[in-house]
Amino acid sequence: MTRRAHTAQYPDVQPELPPRTRGVIGLFEENCTVCMLCARECPDWCIYIDSHKETVPPAAPGGRERSRNVLDRFAIDFSLCMYCGICIEVCPFDALFWSPEFEYAETDIQDLVHERDKLREWMWTVPEPPALDPAAEEPKEIAAARKTAEKLAAQAEQERQDQEKRAQENQAQEQQEKEGDA
Repeated sequence: MTRRAHTAQYPDVQPELPPRTRGVIGLFEENCTVCMLCARECPDWCIYIDSHKETVPPAAPGGRERSRNVLDRFAIDFSLCMYCGICIEVCPFDALFWSPEFEYAETDIQDLVHERDKLREWMWTVPEPPALDPAAEEPKEIAAARKTAEKLAAQAEQERQDQEKRAQENQAQEQQEKEGDA
């Protein structure tokens, strides 16, 4: 109350948004496996997904064919969406992200149904995730991978030492055979 009000000149000057702004939902289509979790968990039922199955040839000879879902349609009706973020949280493959885009107003409410092409465009406006806290403990997955890598390196080192020892023993044996022949 003791300071003068500062008016933001919005259309001319873009506002500085906080890093975790919820604008629209961006779709990283390559990660989507059409599991339908986002559509099932959405309390507003504003996500529409269509897909079909394709058979994939076997990876190795003698293997069996596999089937996989292929995404045909992924649309979000932003006139129904309440921006709760449940769809983003339940996505097991990180295909949905919050984008800070907020300028997507339409004159007709039916134009607020955005298809996967538009959702893909918004994906490129998603900010980088914040850096990990250096004081945080190491993730269990990384610790397990490091332990396995150290174990494999130790095994490789042991094999190398064994080979050197065998090579030295072979040289000594050949030396003795040469001395015995002479």
